[in-house]
Amino acid sequence: MSASSLRVLSLIPPMTQLNTPYPSTAYLTGFLRSRGVPATQQDLALGLVLKLFSRAGLQAMRTRVQALPAARQTLQLQNFEAQFERYLATIAPTIAFLQGGDPTLAHRINTRQFLPEGKRFETIDAYLAEDGEDPLAWAFGALGLQDRARHLATLYLNDLADVLREAIDERFEFVRYAERLATAQPSFDPLAEALAAPPNLVDETLAALTLEALARHAPQLVLLSVPFPGAVYAALRIAQTIRAAHPEIKLVLGGGFVNTELRELAEPRLFDHVDFITLDAGERPLLALLEHLQGQRSQQRLVRTFVRVDGAVKYINFVEPDIPFDAVGTPTWDGLPLGQYLSLLDMLNPMNRLWSDGRWNKLTVAHGCYWKKCSFCDVSLDYISRYEAASATTLVDRVEAIVAETGQTGFHFVDEAAPPKALKAFAAELQRRGTSISWWGNIRFEKTFSPELCQQLADSGCIAISGGLEVASDRLLQLMKKGVSVEQVARVTKGFADAGILVHAYLMYGFPTQTVQDTVDALEYVRQLFENGCIHSGFFHRFACTVHSPVGMHPEAYGVQLRPLPPGAFAKNDVGFIDPTGVDHDLLGKGLKKAIYNFMHGIGVDEDVRSWFPTKVPRTTVPRHKIARALA
Repeated sequence: MSASSLRVLSLIPPMTQLNTPYPSTAYLTGFLRSRGVPATQQDLALGLVLKLFSRAGLQAMRTRVQALPAARQTLQLQNFEAQFERYLATIAPTIAFLQGGDPTLAHRINTRQFLPEGKRFETIDAYLAEDGEDPLAWAFGALGLQDRARHLATLYLNDLADVLREAIDERFEFVRYAERLATAQPSFDPLAEALAAPPNLVDETLAALTLEALARHAPQLVLLSVPFPGAVYAALRIAQTIRAAHPEIKLVLGGGFVNTELRELAEPRLFDHVDFITLDAGERPLLALLEHLQGQRSQQRLVRTFVRVDGAVKYINFVEPDIPFDAVGTPTWDGLPLGQYLSLLDMLNPMNRLWSDGRWNKLTVAHGCYWKKCSFCDVSLDYISRYEAASATTLVDRVEAIVAETGQTGFHFVDEAAPPKALKAFAAELQRRGTSISWWGNIRFEKTFSPELCQQLADSGCIAISGGLEVASDRLLQLMKKGVSVEQVARVTKGFADAGILVHAYLMYGFPTQTVQDTVDALEYVRQLFENGCIHSGFFHRFACTVHSPVGMHPEAYGVQLRPLPPGAFAKNDVGFIDPTGVDHDLLGKGLKKAIYNFMHGIGVDEDVRSWFPTKVPRTTVPRHKIARALA
């Protein structure tokens, strides 16, 4: 059998995203086809949601709800039962509407008489005007018909997800499904127990979809891409189904979760479900694996691959050069049902909506990060440390090929940090060819992004930018080796905002040696950035120390002491640490998240930042007009 005759199927397991396909399978399928391998792909995450949230799916859910004892019948489940006929009548048209297929339904949805409403609709009451007028007028005005209806339809879908969670599978989420079973989990026991449990409705539906995919594609090799911990449980349920029905099919596990958390894997039970586990960029390991499965290469010459030999896990890495980023080919979305993805509108914020609304072609400007110094980041791993950029010509060639294939001109660049030099060349090449697209992506807020460059990026189609401000404190930014200052971030973000580009700031709290005063001052800086129109949205993450980051590798340089990792042969990533400041960051985090949520909706931007915290905190030491003066 020649390499080109081995049929490969790449699967996106639940859950990743509902508005657009996760790009890993598109990249691998495009690459394998460029090498003559018959490769196909399928999105089981989308498939699962469309099956569960259908007339048949709701009827199956109702059967489970009715079988529960009275003590388990929550208000949400009682509401589902009471309004079941309305849910049944509205589910298919609402899904079609969220897929962009029935825009005139927006008129009925907006009456608030069409969709049954559960507890998720209580969030709207928070906006209720004192005079009892339209509570969403501030967000959508008189004519924001489609967006308003999409927001209401999203709340409706979230209500149904709550029913599923309360009655059938408490781990169910649209993104972080059963995440706790895998995140920094030293023992495989929780996953093993979950996989040994009798299948519930979600598991049964996923198994049926898996068997349909096998019948459709008849693969000999299945690739399971697990970018996040929230995709691991379902990926292994898929593997279980394939093992039972077609033990001859070989299974490979890879993706972001594997690359960060399973680098020291020693758990043989994982290989009850899969045959091979590959690390880092998948192209070279896959080529080696295909040759091995054809008998053209011995097992000893596999690349970055874990196998089980005589009951023990063995890591094999026959060193060969990686495929250059310029040569990985153009991703393809062929085989994915692009018209069936759901455009959801969770957050009433123009920038925040981009992550869940709209079908974006995901692409990368470069492999890795050109900066690779940030002390909280996994800078020692390949996905950060090996930096390679494609030429602007190659990048625009890929863009044009994808637009021709998908008919869609929206692009989300999913780089760790897209380099300014590469973006400038990319913008110039788009303009030279007259190629019209809309694009957004992640950058570092560095001074190279001058107002002139921001305007050029906007002219080339850039609509939004996200970047890490982390802790808005010059002392901590220096300790983090971010290479930026708060004032510089203010000037750069204002340059983007003035060019009409939306700006999102990734923020962090709980960094080593961060004091309560640092936290209050950071929130004051963030308040002023909103007040001065520099940023449009943001999100506060709790700092997590990972074993592959500079903090995890050299804790003494950051004034902290690592806690010993619990023994285990499975995942290893987050590591606890003792910070001498002894600050209760979880308590402060509640205030930070409440503040940022309100700032994003234009509420309370001029209030004293102390008012957001649930406990007494010191007044800020940041002058009230510090950012305004920096901009002047």
